[in-house]
Amino acid sequence: MKFLLVAVNAKYIHSNPAVYSLYAYSAGKYADMMEIAEYTINQKKEDILAGIYERKPDAVGFSCYIWNRSIIGELLEDLPKVLPEADIWLGGPEVSFSAPEVLRQYPEIKGIMVGEGEVTFSEILRQYLRPEGPDFTGVAGLYLKSGYTRPREITDLSRLPFLYQETESFANRIIYYESSRGCPYRCSYCLSAIDKTVRFRDIELVKQELDFFLKAGVRQVKFVDRTFNCGHEHAMEIWQYLHEKDNGITNFHFEIAADILRDEEIELLQSMRPGQVQLEIGVQSFNEDTLRAINRRMDKDRLIHVVSEIRKNRNIHQHLDLIAGLPYEDYESFGNSFDRVYAMEPDQLQLGFLKMLSGAPIALEAEEYGIVYTKQPPYEVLGTKWLSYADVIRLKKIEEMVELYYNSNQFVHTLRYLKRTFASPFRMFEALSEYYEKHGLFINSPSRAYRYKVLLDFASEVDPGRNALYTELITYDLYLRENMKSRPEFCRSLTDEAYKNFRHAFYQEEEKTRRYLPDLKQYDSRQLSGITHLEPFSYPVWDTESFDQWEEGDASGEERYILFDYTRKDPLTKEAFTICIKKEDYDA
Repeated sequence: MKFLLVAVNAKYIHSNPAVYSLYAYSAGKYADMMEIAEYTINQKKEDILAGIYERKPDAVGFSCYIWNRSIIGELLEDLPKVLPEADIWLGGPEVSFSAPEVLRQYPEIKGIMVGEGEVTFSEILRQYLRPEGPDFTGVAGLYLKSGYTRPREITDLSRLPFLYQETESFANRIIYYESSRGCPYRCSYCLSAIDKTVRFRDIELVKQELDFFLKAGVRQVKFVDRTFNCGHEHAMEIWQYLHEKDNGITNFHFEIAADILRDEEIELLQSMRPGQVQLEIGVQSFNEDTLRAINRRMDKDRLIHVVSEIRKNRNIHQHLDLIAGLPYEDYESFGNSFDRVYAMEPDQLQLGFLKMLSGAPIALEAEEYGIVYTKQPPYEVLGTKWLSYADVIRLKKIEEMVELYYNSNQFVHTLRYLKRTFASPFRMFEALSEYYEKHGLFINSPSRAYRYKVLLDFASEVDPGRNALYTELITYDLYLRENMKSRPEFCRSLTDEAYKNFRHAFYQEEEKTRRYLPDLKQYDSRQLSGITHLEPFSYPVWDTESFDQWEEGDASGEERYILFDYTRKDPLTKEAFTICIKKEDYDA
């Protein structure tokens, strides 16, 4: 008997903790009966089908989510044709809440595991070993053709074995980890609103398992806990342990409710190594009517304060989320929510769109709110009483601009100055999306250097008379991220003899004195010039605090050089370390 657990992930870097948890729970008794196969939605359906067929399983179990529902649906059409004797099982949130409909759509399916599956799956395997043949009707937590067997009691998380016995097979992939299940909040758009019991894994087990990741030196561990800090003591113990045991390598990702973060938690987070922790914070909206309608409790003032406090030390990556298409939120209201989140200066601003998940409470209110959405996954909103489809299209284009120009963190200083030209940040990205539309740029996939050129052209059009300033801002942003081997045409020419002489003299002297680069003593002047970059500026573009004092068209009056050191990059922003050099203080 071979039971093949199949995961179809969104990307190669992702892994599927569900199938590994099912495997780990049953490995003690049934290891010889199980195999795991992982694919991605980017693979051809025919290749996945062939891969499953060649393993010759007696039973196949698919882990179903919103991102893989379509391709799994295609596989369910063809798999019975090539493996007619194999039983097919489904599990996961995408089928748990619509099991009867799924069984009617795919009559070849043996059954659906509803909700938590570790114990249920183990009992299915046990049934397959019965001499008289399996009888699944007595297994709790199953939806069969005969109907629902019965609910299963919630799982004690501390009884579940650790998923990872080695990390080699997860090299260059995100490792997911779970220290709690359930969520105390009842946000109507979220499936977590259904699980009303929050459970925590034993803290000593958690520490042992985190120690495994730390000793293995994995790059990232992403906690899948729905609201990690809903248990104050639990969160504090884990964060304190990670702080004490930091290996200087591993990054840990947490999804939190920022407004319930206590001062002692903030203080602890502020003491973390830069890049050790990143936080995902679901804001969703600032519209009071919207928050009330989706049953979301949030102290907005506390949220703003907490995000600001965490930001002060510049050691924690903060990812803030908004959702478009919620009740009572029209285009203008969403723009206001966007501006308020933008003002908090998150490292990433995720502009998402409401998805009508089967089983989520808001799905029952779709007609009341006039919510229309796609029939196929990801069931994304097309419009509401307050937001037309035309508005959704506009927001989609703005989302793309935010991804390209804000979330890439490649245009920080340019955007910070450019937004002064607009009534709000939202209007800036709106205008940029309209510029893209006007010039047919949405159909292109331009290189990074080209995107800098587009932004420069856009800035020159909306804020004429400052082209020299924007050229320097964009040049500064460009070299902060990369020591460009091919210098873009819009950058100032560096072929004049004065620059060449200064650059040559600077690196010659630096080889002798190590005045600015004391940690690079192993490199000679030629090597230093290759791993750093020296750029002249007429404006103090690095000094964002002075932006409001700049006069139109005025340069600083004294040319300065910025030395970009790419051997020292900010662990949070990935920007090069910079040193400002006055020409008169270092006369070649």
